This record gives sequence, structure tokens and C-alpha cells, in this order.
Amino acid sequence: MARHAVLGYLAWAVVFGALFALEGLALARGGAASGHPTLSDTARAVMRYPVGRWALFALWLWFGWHTFVRGWHFLLRDGQ
Repeated sequence: MARHAVLGYLAWAVVFGALFALEGLALARGGAASGHPTLSDTARAVMRYPVGRWALFALWLWFGWHTFVRGWHFLLRDGQ
């Protein structure tokens, strides 16, 4: 495996680890009442508005495309 791929996986592991640590901290301290909003508090605030709902939907589609579909060459054959 190439060195840059390992570094990329390590960077994503650090990002998700930090996200889970912050979520755990917010849940342990009582959520938004303690000044540390959880992910559900943040999503609820964004989804309060239609533009926020569309933005989260677009982000969800983008993430799903890049995670699951982008590398599937057998689904997107170009006549070979």
C-alpha cells in the first residue's frame, strides 16, 4: 500500500476519533444545556430551516456517492 494512502486513512481516523470524543464529552455533560451541543442538537438546529434540510440532503448524497459509487467501474461501464 502506498504511503500516502496510509496517511490518508490515519488522518480520517483522527478526524472521526475527535468527532466521537467531542460527542461523548457533550453527552456526558448533558448536551446543549452545558454549552457543548451534540450532533443531534446541531442537526436539529440546521434542519429547522428548509435550506438547511436541502444542504444536509446534498451533503448526504455527495458523501454517499464518494463513499460507495465513485469507484464502481462495473456499474458505470463505458463500452469496454
